[in-house]
Amino acid sequence: MSAPVTVTTSSAPDGPKAHSDGGWALVPVQVRSARFSSFEVGDFDAVTGQELEWKRTPIAKVLPLTGGDLDGSELPITLPSVEGATIEWIDRSDARIGSAGKPEERASANAWSGFEKALAVTIGGETPVTIAIDRSGLGTAPRGAHTVITAKHHSRGTVVLDGSGDALLSENVEIVLEEGAELTVVSVQEWNRGGIHLASHFAEVGRDARLKHVVVSLGGEVVRLNPSVHLSAEGGEVELYGVYFADAGQHLEQQVFVNHDAPNTRSRVSYKGALQGIGAHTVWVGDVLIRPTASGTDSYEQNRNLLLTDGARADSVPNLEIETGDIAGAGHASASGRFDDEQLFYLQARGIAEEDARRLVVRGFLAEIIQKIGSPELETRLHDKIEAELTGNEENRP
Repeated sequence: MSAPVTVTTSSAPDGPKAHSDGGWALVPVQVRSARFSSFEVGDFDAVTGQELEWKRTPIAKVLPLTGGDLDGSELPITLPSVEGATIEWIDRSDARIGSAGKPEERASANAWSGFEKALAVTIGGETPVTIAIDRSGLGTAPRGAHTVITAKHHSRGTVVLDGSGDALLSENVEIVLEEGAELTVVSVQEWNRGGIHLASHFAEVGRDARLKHVVVSLGGEVVRLNPSVHLSAEGGEVELYGVYFADAGQHLEQQVFVNHDAPNTRSRVSYKGALQGIGAHTVWVGDVLIRPTASGTDSYEQNRNLLLTDGARADSVPNLEIETGDIAGAGHASASGRFDDEQLFYLQARGIAEEDARRLVVRGFLAEIIQKIGSPELETRLHDKIEAELTGNEENRP
Protein backbone atom coordinates (compact mmCIF):
# COMPACT_ATOMS: atom_id res chain seq x y z
CA MET A 1 0.00 0.00 0.00
CA SER A 2 1.22 3.47 -0.77
CA ALA A 3 0.95 6.34 1.67
CA PRO A 4 -1.37 9.25 0.88
CA VAL A 5 0.12 11.49 -1.79
CA THR A 6 -0.58 15.15 -2.52
CA VAL A 7 0.62 16.63 -5.80
CA THR A 8 0.06 20.19 -7.02
CA THR A 9 0.15 20.54 -10.79
CA SER A 10 0.12 23.31 -13.33
CA SER A 11 -2.35 23.34 -16.21
CA ALA A 12 0.14 21.82 -18.66
CA PRO A 13 0.41 18.01 -18.85
CA ASP A 14 4.16 17.91 -18.25
CA GLY A 15 4.87 21.47 -17.17
CA PRO A 16 6.43 22.67 -13.91
CA LYS A 17 5.11 21.03 -10.77
CA ALA A 18 5.37 22.39 -7.23
CA HIS A 19 7.73 20.01 -5.45
CA SER A 20 7.12 19.01 -1.82
CA ASP A 21 10.36 20.70 -0.77
CA GLY A 22 9.09 24.05 -2.00
CA GLY A 23 11.25 24.31 -5.11
CA TRP A 24 10.16 24.19 -8.73
CA ALA A 25 11.40 21.56 -11.12
CA LEU A 26 10.29 19.62 -14.13
CA VAL A 27 8.88 16.70 -12.18
CA PRO A 28 6.74 14.20 -14.13
CA VAL A 29 3.31 13.37 -12.77
CA GLN A 30 3.72 10.24 -10.65
CA VAL A 31 0.14 9.57 -9.49
CA ARG A 32 -2.83 8.68 -11.67
CA SER A 33 -5.17 11.18 -10.03
CA ALA A 34 -2.95 14.10 -11.10
CA ARG A 35 -3.18 13.49 -14.86
CA PHE A 36 -4.04 16.46 -17.05
CA SER A 37 -7.30 16.14 -19.03
CA SER A 38 -9.03 18.10 -21.78
CA PHE A 39 -11.57 17.62 -24.55
CA GLU A 40 -9.41 19.64 -26.96
CA VAL A 41 -6.53 18.01 -28.82
CA GLY A 42 -4.72 21.36 -29.04
CA ASP A 43 -4.36 21.43 -25.26
CA PHE A 44 -1.93 18.49 -25.43
CA ASP A 45 1.65 18.63 -26.65
CA ALA A 46 2.63 16.50 -29.61
CA VAL A 47 3.34 12.89 -28.63
CA THR A 48 7.05 12.03 -28.56
CA GLY A 49 7.04 8.70 -26.70
CA GLN A 50 8.74 10.23 -23.65
CA GLU A 51 5.42 10.88 -21.89
CA LEU A 52 4.51 8.61 -18.97
CA GLU A 53 1.37 7.34 -20.68
CA TRP A 54 3.10 6.71 -24.05
CA LYS A 55 6.58 5.49 -23.16
CA ARG A 56 5.79 1.80 -23.75
CA THR A 57 3.83 2.30 -26.99
CA PRO A 58 5.38 2.05 -30.50
CA ILE A 59 4.79 5.72 -31.27
CA ALA A 60 5.79 5.67 -34.96
CA LYS A 61 2.95 3.25 -35.71
CA VAL A 62 0.21 5.27 -33.97
CA LEU A 63 1.24 8.85 -34.80
CA PRO A 64 -1.45 9.31 -37.51
CA LEU A 65 -4.06 8.90 -34.77
CA THR A 66 -2.52 11.19 -32.16
CA GLY A 67 -2.89 14.50 -33.94
CA GLY A 68 -3.63 14.15 -37.64
CA ASP A 69 -6.96 14.61 -39.43
CA LEU A 70 -9.47 11.81 -38.78
CA ASP A 71 -12.56 10.74 -40.68
CA GLY A 72 -15.19 11.40 -38.01
CA SER A 73 -18.24 10.40 -40.03
CA GLU A 74 -20.57 7.57 -39.05
CA LEU A 75 -18.85 4.19 -39.11
CA PRO A 76 -19.94 2.01 -42.07
CA ILE A 77 -21.81 -0.47 -39.88
CA THR A 78 -25.33 -1.84 -39.74
CA LEU A 79 -27.20 -0.95 -36.56
CA PRO A 80 -29.09 -3.89 -35.05
CA SER A 81 -32.70 -3.66 -33.91
CA VAL A 82 -33.15 -5.00 -30.37
CA GLU A 83 -36.36 -4.89 -28.37
CA GLY A 84 -35.79 -3.09 -25.09
CA ALA A 85 -32.94 -0.95 -26.42
CA THR A 86 -32.42 2.07 -28.66
CA ILE A 87 -29.43 2.17 -31.02
CA GLU A 88 -28.97 5.39 -32.99
CA TRP A 89 -26.56 8.03 -34.27
CA ILE A 90 -26.65 11.30 -32.32
CA ASP A 91 -25.14 14.76 -32.80
CA ARG A 92 -22.14 16.10 -30.89
CA SER A 93 -24.46 18.49 -29.04
CA ASP A 94 -26.40 15.67 -27.37
CA ALA A 95 -26.33 15.96 -23.56
CA ARG A 96 -25.21 12.34 -23.18
CA ILE A 97 -21.82 13.09 -24.69
CA GLY A 98 -19.20 13.98 -22.10
CA SER A 99 -21.11 12.52 -19.16
CA ALA A 100 -18.66 9.71 -18.29
CA GLY A 101 -15.15 11.09 -18.64
CA LYS A 102 -12.58 13.39 -20.23
CA PRO A 103 -9.54 12.53 -22.39
CA GLU A 104 -6.23 12.26 -20.55
CA GLU A 105 -4.01 11.82 -23.60
CA ARG A 106 -3.70 13.26 -27.08
CA ALA A 107 -5.09 10.40 -29.18
CA SER A 108 -8.27 10.30 -27.13
CA ALA A 109 -8.64 14.09 -27.39
CA ASN A 110 -8.01 13.93 -31.15
CA ALA A 111 -10.84 11.43 -31.59
CA TRP A 112 -13.08 13.53 -29.34
CA SER A 113 -12.34 16.69 -31.31
CA GLY A 114 -12.86 15.00 -34.67
CA PHE A 115 -16.01 12.87 -34.55
CA GLU A 116 -19.15 14.11 -36.31
CA LYS A 117 -21.79 11.67 -35.03
CA ALA A 118 -21.75 9.41 -31.98
CA LEU A 119 -23.28 5.96 -31.73
CA ALA A 120 -25.69 5.88 -28.78
CA VAL A 121 -26.84 2.60 -27.24
CA THR A 122 -29.52 2.95 -24.55
CA ILE A 123 -30.87 0.04 -22.51
CA GLY A 124 -34.08 0.82 -20.70
CA GLY A 125 -35.77 -2.31 -19.33
CA GLU A 126 -35.29 -4.86 -16.55
CA THR A 127 -35.58 -7.73 -19.03
CA PRO A 128 -31.97 -8.56 -20.03
CA VAL A 129 -31.00 -7.71 -23.62
CA THR A 130 -27.90 -8.50 -25.69
CA ILE A 131 -26.66 -6.07 -28.33
CA ALA A 132 -23.85 -6.95 -30.75
CA ILE A 133 -22.25 -4.14 -32.76
CA ASP A 134 -20.28 -5.62 -35.68
CA ARG A 135 -17.50 -3.20 -36.61
CA SER A 136 -15.78 -4.53 -39.71
CA GLY A 137 -14.83 -3.02 -43.03
CA LEU A 138 -13.52 0.20 -41.53
CA GLY A 139 -10.73 0.49 -44.10
CA THR A 140 -7.18 1.75 -43.71
CA ALA A 141 -7.78 5.53 -43.58
CA PRO A 142 -7.46 7.20 -40.14
CA ARG A 143 -10.83 7.27 -38.37
CA GLY A 144 -12.18 8.82 -35.19
CA ALA A 145 -15.25 7.44 -33.45
CA HIS A 146 -17.39 7.97 -30.37
CA THR A 147 -19.85 5.63 -28.63
CA VAL A 148 -22.14 6.28 -25.66
CA ILE A 149 -23.65 3.30 -23.83
CA THR A 150 -26.32 4.09 -21.23
CA ALA A 151 -27.94 1.61 -18.86
CA LYS A 152 -31.02 3.27 -17.37
CA HIS A 153 -32.30 2.74 -13.82
CA HIS A 154 -32.41 -0.99 -12.89
CA SER A 155 -31.90 -2.09 -16.49
CA ARG A 156 -30.05 -5.26 -17.49
CA GLY A 157 -28.00 -5.80 -20.61
CA THR A 158 -24.89 -6.87 -22.50
CA VAL A 159 -23.19 -4.87 -25.26
CA VAL A 160 -20.54 -6.47 -27.48
CA LEU A 161 -18.29 -4.23 -29.62
CA ASP A 162 -16.84 -6.66 -32.15
CA GLY A 163 -13.92 -5.41 -34.28
CA SER A 164 -12.48 -7.28 -37.27
CA GLY A 165 -10.92 -6.58 -40.67
CA ASP A 166 -8.82 -3.52 -41.46
CA ALA A 167 -8.67 -0.59 -39.05
CA LEU A 168 -6.79 2.60 -38.31
CA LEU A 169 -9.09 3.73 -35.54
CA SER A 170 -8.99 6.04 -32.53
CA GLU A 171 -12.12 6.11 -30.42
CA ASN A 172 -13.76 6.99 -27.13
CA VAL A 173 -16.44 4.86 -25.51
CA GLU A 174 -18.54 6.32 -22.70
CA ILE A 175 -20.41 3.93 -20.40
CA VAL A 176 -23.01 5.26 -17.95
CA LEU A 177 -24.80 3.08 -15.40
CA GLU A 178 -27.69 4.69 -13.59
CA GLU A 179 -28.89 3.55 -10.17
CA GLY A 180 -29.30 -0.20 -9.81
CA ALA A 181 -28.30 -1.00 -13.40
CA GLU A 182 -26.37 -4.14 -14.34
CA LEU A 183 -24.35 -3.97 -17.54
CA THR A 184 -21.73 -6.09 -19.29
CA VAL A 185 -19.59 -4.46 -21.99
CA VAL A 186 -17.33 -6.70 -24.09
CA SER A 187 -14.80 -5.24 -26.54
CA VAL A 188 -13.32 -7.78 -28.95
CA GLN A 189 -10.31 -6.88 -31.12
CA GLU A 190 -9.71 -9.37 -33.94
CA TRP A 191 -8.34 -6.87 -36.46
CA ASN A 192 -6.28 -7.88 -39.47
CA ARG A 193 -2.54 -8.12 -39.07
CA GLY A 194 -1.88 -4.45 -39.87
CA GLY A 195 -4.75 -3.06 -37.80
CA ILE A 196 -4.08 -0.11 -35.45
CA HIS A 197 -6.63 0.60 -32.73
CA LEU A 198 -6.43 3.15 -29.90
CA ALA A 199 -9.37 3.35 -27.51
CA SER A 200 -10.29 5.01 -24.23
CA HIS A 201 -13.30 3.65 -22.34
CA PHE A 202 -14.81 5.87 -19.65
CA ALA A 203 -17.35 4.42 -17.21
CA GLU A 204 -19.51 6.20 -14.64
CA VAL A 205 -21.09 3.76 -12.19
CA GLY A 206 -24.11 4.92 -10.19
CA ARG A 207 -25.54 3.91 -6.83
CA ASP A 208 -25.79 0.13 -6.34
CA ALA A 209 -24.99 -0.39 -10.05
CA ARG A 210 -22.76 -3.20 -11.31
CA LEU A 211 -20.52 -3.09 -14.38
CA LYS A 212 -18.64 -5.99 -15.93
CA HIS A 213 -16.13 -4.86 -18.54
CA VAL A 214 -14.23 -7.41 -20.64
CA VAL A 215 -11.41 -6.66 -23.11
CA VAL A 216 -10.40 -9.38 -25.59
CA SER A 217 -7.39 -8.50 -27.79
CA LEU A 218 -6.22 -11.15 -30.26
CA GLY A 219 -5.65 -9.40 -33.60
CA GLY A 220 -4.09 -6.22 -34.92
CA GLU A 221 -0.56 -4.87 -35.12
CA VAL A 222 -1.06 -2.34 -32.31
CA VAL A 223 -4.06 -2.42 -29.98
CA ARG A 224 -4.15 -0.07 -26.99
CA LEU A 225 -7.41 -0.06 -25.02
CA ASN A 226 -7.53 1.86 -21.73
CA PRO A 227 -10.61 1.51 -19.48
CA SER A 228 -11.24 4.09 -16.76
CA VAL A 229 -14.00 3.59 -14.18
CA HIS A 230 -15.38 6.15 -11.75
CA LEU A 231 -17.25 4.63 -8.80
CA SER A 232 -19.01 7.84 -7.90
CA ALA A 233 -21.95 6.62 -5.81
CA GLU A 234 -22.33 4.37 -2.79
CA GLY A 235 -22.61 0.65 -3.45
CA GLY A 236 -21.22 0.75 -6.99
CA GLU A 237 -19.29 -2.29 -8.21
CA VAL A 238 -17.04 -3.02 -11.18
CA GLU A 239 -15.36 -6.14 -12.51
CA LEU A 240 -12.69 -5.48 -15.14
CA TYR A 241 -11.42 -8.49 -17.07
CA GLY A 242 -8.98 -8.78 -19.94
CA VAL A 243 -7.56 -11.59 -22.05
CA TYR A 244 -4.97 -11.19 -24.80
CA PHE A 245 -2.69 -13.28 -27.01
CA ALA A 246 0.26 -11.48 -28.58
CA ASP A 247 2.02 -13.04 -31.56
CA ALA A 248 5.35 -12.12 -33.19
CA GLY A 249 5.53 -8.37 -33.80
CA GLN A 250 2.22 -7.58 -32.09
CA HIS A 251 1.84 -4.87 -29.44
CA LEU A 252 -1.18 -5.23 -27.13
CA GLU A 253 -1.56 -2.64 -24.39
CA GLN A 254 -4.06 -1.81 -21.68
CA GLN A 255 -3.87 0.88 -19.00
CA VAL A 256 -6.60 0.42 -16.40
CA PHE A 257 -7.82 3.02 -13.89
CA VAL A 258 -10.34 2.45 -11.09
CA ASN A 259 -11.33 5.56 -9.15
CA HIS A 260 -13.05 4.76 -5.84
CA ASP A 261 -14.80 8.01 -4.94
CA ALA A 262 -17.77 6.92 -2.79
CA PRO A 263 -18.33 4.76 0.30
CA ASN A 264 -18.74 0.98 0.16
CA THR A 265 -17.67 0.47 -3.44
CA ARG A 266 -16.06 -2.69 -4.79
CA SER A 267 -13.67 -3.43 -7.67
CA ARG A 268 -12.02 -6.53 -9.06
CA VAL A 269 -9.47 -6.36 -11.89
CA SER A 270 -8.05 -9.48 -13.55
CA TYR A 271 -6.12 -9.48 -16.85
CA LYS A 272 -4.34 -12.53 -18.28
CA GLY A 273 -2.28 -12.84 -21.43
CA ALA A 274 -0.08 -15.20 -23.42
CA LEU A 275 2.80 -14.20 -25.69
CA GLN A 276 4.79 -16.02 -28.34
CA GLY A 277 7.22 -15.06 -31.08
CA ILE A 278 9.99 -12.51 -31.59
CA GLY A 279 8.81 -8.99 -30.78
CA ALA A 280 5.52 -10.00 -29.15
CA HIS A 281 4.95 -7.25 -26.57
CA THR A 282 2.18 -6.66 -24.05
CA VAL A 283 1.71 -3.82 -21.60
CA TRP A 284 -0.59 -3.77 -18.60
CA VAL A 285 -0.70 -0.83 -16.19
CA GLY A 286 -3.25 -1.07 -13.40
CA ASP A 287 -4.00 2.04 -11.33
CA VAL A 288 -6.39 1.97 -8.38
CA LEU A 289 -7.15 5.16 -6.46
CA ILE A 290 -9.04 5.08 -3.16
CA ARG A 291 -10.01 8.63 -2.25
CA PRO A 292 -10.65 10.00 1.28
CA THR A 293 -14.41 9.85 0.51
CA ALA A 294 -14.29 6.10 -0.27
CA SER A 295 -14.56 4.49 3.17
CA GLY A 296 -15.39 0.80 3.11
CA THR A 297 -13.70 0.22 -0.26
CA ASP A 298 -12.97 -3.39 -1.26
CA SER A 299 -10.49 -3.58 -4.15
CA TYR A 300 -8.11 -6.08 -5.72
CA GLU A 301 -6.25 -6.13 -9.05
CA GLN A 302 -4.02 -8.69 -10.71
CA ASN A 303 -2.21 -9.33 -13.98
CA ARG A 304 -0.72 -12.67 -15.12
CA ASN A 305 1.33 -13.31 -18.23
CA LEU A 306 2.53 -16.55 -19.77
CA LEU A 307 5.59 -16.22 -22.04
CA LEU A 308 5.64 -19.14 -24.48
CA THR A 309 8.87 -18.36 -26.38
CA ASP A 310 12.08 -16.37 -26.20
CA GLY A 311 11.90 -12.88 -27.68
CA ALA A 312 8.52 -12.01 -26.11
CA ARG A 313 8.16 -9.27 -23.51
CA ALA A 314 5.42 -8.51 -20.97
CA ASP A 315 5.42 -5.23 -19.02
CA SER A 316 3.19 -5.37 -15.95
CA VAL A 317 2.84 -2.43 -13.54
CA PRO A 318 0.24 -2.49 -10.73
CA ASN A 319 -0.24 0.73 -8.75
CA LEU A 320 -2.33 1.29 -5.63
CA GLU A 321 -2.93 4.76 -4.16
CA ILE A 322 -4.83 4.89 -0.86
CA GLU A 323 -5.95 8.14 0.74
CA THR A 324 -8.01 6.74 3.62
CA GLY A 325 -7.34 4.06 6.22
CA ASP A 326 -11.02 3.14 6.56
CA ILE A 327 -11.25 0.40 3.91
CA ALA A 328 -12.44 -3.20 3.79
CA GLY A 329 -9.39 -4.30 1.82
CA ALA A 330 -7.08 -3.47 -1.07
CA GLY A 331 -4.32 -5.33 -2.83
CA HIS A 332 -2.60 -6.11 -6.09
CA ALA A 333 -0.52 -8.82 -7.72
CA SER A 334 1.50 -9.27 -10.90
CA ALA A 335 3.40 -12.22 -12.34
CA SER A 336 5.01 -13.03 -15.69
CA GLY A 337 6.73 -16.31 -16.38
CA ARG A 338 7.14 -19.42 -18.50
CA PHE A 339 5.40 -22.78 -18.44
CA ASP A 340 5.20 -24.58 -15.15
CA ASP A 341 7.39 -27.64 -15.74
CA GLU A 342 5.46 -29.58 -13.13
CA GLN A 343 2.19 -29.03 -15.02
CA LEU A 344 3.76 -30.24 -18.26
CA PHE A 345 5.31 -33.25 -16.53
CA TYR A 346 1.97 -34.15 -14.96
CA LEU A 347 0.19 -34.11 -18.32
CA GLN A 348 2.96 -35.92 -20.19
CA ALA A 349 3.10 -38.59 -17.50
CA ARG A 350 -0.51 -39.36 -18.38
CA GLY A 351 0.26 -39.99 -22.01
CA ILE A 352 -0.38 -36.51 -23.42
CA ALA A 353 2.12 -35.39 -26.05
CA GLU A 354 4.22 -32.31 -25.19
CA GLU A 355 2.66 -30.04 -27.82
CA ASP A 356 -0.85 -31.03 -26.78
CA ALA A 357 0.10 -30.51 -23.14
CA ARG A 358 1.36 -27.01 -23.88
CA ARG A 359 -1.87 -26.11 -25.63
CA LEU A 360 -3.95 -27.46 -22.75
CA VAL A 361 -2.00 -25.35 -20.25
CA VAL A 362 -2.45 -22.15 -22.28
CA ARG A 363 -6.14 -22.78 -22.93
CA GLY A 364 -6.75 -23.43 -19.25
CA PHE A 365 -4.75 -20.34 -18.29
CA LEU A 366 -6.85 -18.03 -20.48
CA ALA A 367 -10.21 -19.82 -20.06
CA GLU A 368 -10.69 -18.31 -16.60
CA ILE A 369 -11.19 -14.88 -18.18
CA ILE A 370 -13.06 -15.96 -21.33
CA GLN A 371 -15.74 -17.72 -19.32
CA LYS A 372 -16.51 -14.43 -17.54
CA ILE A 373 -18.09 -13.11 -20.76
CA GLY A 374 -21.31 -15.04 -20.27
CA SER A 375 -21.99 -15.66 -23.98
CA PRO A 376 -21.43 -19.34 -24.93
CA GLU A 377 -21.30 -18.52 -28.65
CA LEU A 378 -18.67 -15.81 -28.24
CA GLU A 379 -16.70 -17.86 -25.74
CA THR A 380 -16.52 -20.80 -28.18
CA ARG A 381 -15.36 -18.50 -30.97
CA LEU A 382 -12.57 -17.07 -28.82
CA HIS A 383 -11.42 -20.51 -27.67
CA ASP A 384 -11.21 -21.56 -31.33
CA LYS A 385 -9.21 -18.43 -32.18
CA ILE A 386 -6.71 -19.11 -29.40
CA GLU A 387 -6.40 -22.74 -30.51
CA ALA A 388 -5.62 -21.53 -34.04
CA GLU A 389 -2.95 -19.18 -32.67
CA LEU A 390 -1.31 -22.02 -30.76
CA THR A 391 -1.37 -24.63 -33.52
CA GLY A 392 -0.28 -22.20 -36.22
CA ASN A 393 2.82 -20.87 -34.52
CA GLU A 394 4.55 -23.82 -32.92
CA GLU A 395 7.54 -23.26 -35.22
CA ASN A 396 8.31 -20.06 -33.22
CA ARG A 397 9.09 -22.07 -30.12
CA PRO A 398 12.84 -22.56 -29.41
